[in-house]
Amino acid sequence: MKYYIIAGEASGDLHGANLMKALYKEDPNADIRFWGGDLMQNVGGILVKHYRKLAFMGFVEVLFHLKTILNNIKICKKDIADFQPDVIVFIDYPGFNLRIAKWAKTEGFKTHYYISPQIWAWKESRITDIKRDVDKMYVILPFEKDFYEKKHHYPVEFVGHPLIDAIHNHPTMDAAIFRKENQLNDKPIIAILPGSRKQEITKMLSVMLSIVNEFPDYQFVIAGAPSQEFSFYEGFITNENIKFVSNKTYDLLSNATAALVTSGTATLETALFKVPEVVCYKGSSISYQIAKQIITLKYISLVNLIMDEEVVTELIQDKCSKKNIRKELEKLLDAKYRQNLVEKYEVLEEKLGGIGASEKTAKLIVKSL
Repeated sequence: MKYYIIAGEASGDLHGANLMKALYKEDPNADIRFWGGDLMQNVGGILVKHYRKLAFMGFVEVLFHLKTILNNIKICKKDIADFQPDVIVFIDYPGFNLRIAKWAKTEGFKTHYYISPQIWAWKESRITDIKRDVDKMYVILPFEKDFYEKKHHYPVEFVGHPLIDAIHNHPTMDAAIFRKENQLNDKPIIAILPGSRKQEITKMLSVMLSIVNEFPDYQFVIAGAPSQEFSFYEGFITNENIKFVSNKTYDLLSNATAALVTSGTATLETALFKVPEVVCYKGSSISYQIAKQIITLKYISLVNLIMDEEVVTELIQDKCSKKNIRKELEKLLDAKYRQNLVEKYEVLEEKLGGIGASEKTAKLIVKSL
């Protein structure tokens, strides 16, 4: 069978890679063409375009890059038409993927969606497009099944969360070797996860690192994104207690005492590694004000959304200050507070459905064909 997969971000690349491994297992003769990143490319298939050329964040940035986005849509449609896949698998990235799905449906292609757009957070009106243009939806968050089926009468498959697979399959690195290879000292590690996009990192790193001098007994280690060069981060490394590792986030979390994390998938990854965390987020003033008008969720982190309570502290916009970050990090270093948080993380993992999301999804896709 021929599969066309579209992932437009780093998280989509991770989940796309695990899905591809599962597809090759189910269908050894699979012919896969995809938009994604290095992880998917390492599995096999043909990379059409890297997500580094696709990831635009925020309302204002999207407007500035509208011409590029529209051109990518045109390229994608032509490539699909030339390849003639048996199925197109969309991974999140709704602004782009739902446009392609609409076209693909009219052209007679089978359309499957793995990892639902977060329409429960905003743009719920997209349910009309999904019902019309998506043949099968595979959801990864437990509350999404009720959202689709009970509220919108659209059948979906809950397959569990692929992050559990990714973490379960990640080889454990010896702590001493990790420190030696990355020139880290023996001090406990505070992991800094500032995101993967340049504007996001620029906004977050300065405030996250502002408290370094107040915790001299710890080393603060920046998780460098695979999409960015070290030279971009170099200007932020202004203290001997600030370290850097590139594209080794899981190894870093495996060895971290606590973490400061931007909103997004990283908040859930950190929790699944059982690392106490504070969620920090600052956007541009314009984008933040727009978002406040259209997003009505109680929380921004996946941990809190899934648990439906504030398990991890969220410091958003003006609350994301040096004073508040210091205060919350001090809490994370308290033994009793940490134990309570880890117990909540255990409940979170149970809610996510255990291992096997990639395999379940691949089986359902192949079976449907």
